[in-house]
Amino acid sequence: MTQAPPLHLAGVTLPDGDSRDLWVSGGLLTHEPVPDATTLPGGFLVPGLVDAHCHIGIDPSGPVPLADAARQAEIERDAGVLLIRDCGVPVDTRPLQRRDELPRIIRSGRHLARHRRYLRDLGWELEDPSELPAAVAAQVAEGDGWIKLVGDWIDREIGDLAPLWPDDVLAEAVAVAHRAGARVNAHVFGEDALPGLLAAGVDCIEHGTGLTDDTIEQMARQGTTLVPTLINTAEFLRIADSAGRFPRYAAHMRALHARRLPVVAAALEAGVPIFAGTDAGSSAGDGIGHGRIADEVLALAEAGLSNRQALGAASWAARDWLGHPNLIDGASADLVIYAEDPRVDLAVLRSPRDIVLRGRVHPGRGR
Repeated sequence: MTQAPPLHLAGVTLPDGDSRDLWVSGGLLTHEPVPDATTLPGGFLVPGLVDAHCHIGIDPSGPVPLADAARQAEIERDAGVLLIRDCGVPVDTRPLQRRDELPRIIRSGRHLARHRRYLRDLGWELEDPSELPAAVAAQVAEGDGWIKLVGDWIDREIGDLAPLWPDDVLAEAVAVAHRAGARVNAHVFGEDALPGLLAAGVDCIEHGTGLTDDTIEQMARQGTTLVPTLINTAEFLRIADSAGRFPRYAAHMRALHARRLPVVAAALEAGVPIFAGTDAGSSAGDGIGHGRIADEVLALAEAGLSNRQALGAASWAARDWLGHPNLIDGASADLVIYAEDPRVDLAVLRSPRDIVLRGRVHPGRGR
């Protein structure tokens, strides 16, 4: 692709809230004027949004062709999401990482699960739990510094959520990932798997509806992050309604649904780092569609985060956590421009006016 033309951007930059001029040269940001730059209309300049739990490459029916995965990535980009932490897909999306018009993707490889204890065709299903450390080593080599464990899922023999892994196996598996320089994110809905996962030192809890005062305190002490995927957990009632064969599981899911917002509020108060992730591509309820980051940010605010905290959880704070720069000299020009201040009204996030990715302008929904 040819080099992006120079740009001039003027407006209020976040998170600092200062009015300033920025230029883009060779796809990179600079505070130094650049000759012959095209000036975009002013507004509020937000570091590219982040979906920290997103599945590019699957939909509710399972894996999708790479062309469909690319379209999913385009939908995310058009919503302002320019950085995606993939939380497990069976599709090799590395070709998408080489396409400049698509968001940056941090890959986690495949979900690691037990046989018949996860969604069909998505995970690497292990017959013997003792195989987990070797599987972690293999997925570390396939990903970009993250791996994905399925920590609990329905056990049809007991008719309820149950942990997948013995504590000693978890500890060894997480140690394998950490020695290789990778971090571990763990799917967990219920209560029982959390102590073992946290004792093993996982880096991020996904969903986390079963968190208790004790496990929240442990997360805060260890610096474990939480991605609560609130637009996914909002679907727990539909999941429960479809689980007629498993009344114990259905009752548990309803109870977890009732706790979903208070759990996030308690984690926030305890100082647990919280980031925005939609679980787009998952089969929860009627399926979580792509491009819904604004809905997740609004849900975080409903759970008790301030507008600034909720926005940061999907922008500058999440970028810091994932090791991607914000609006600084020399950084890639990855930002979203809004006509109005999203800190005042988070619904503004639904209407980005201009999206700048690697220095190239893509029209937003708000044009």
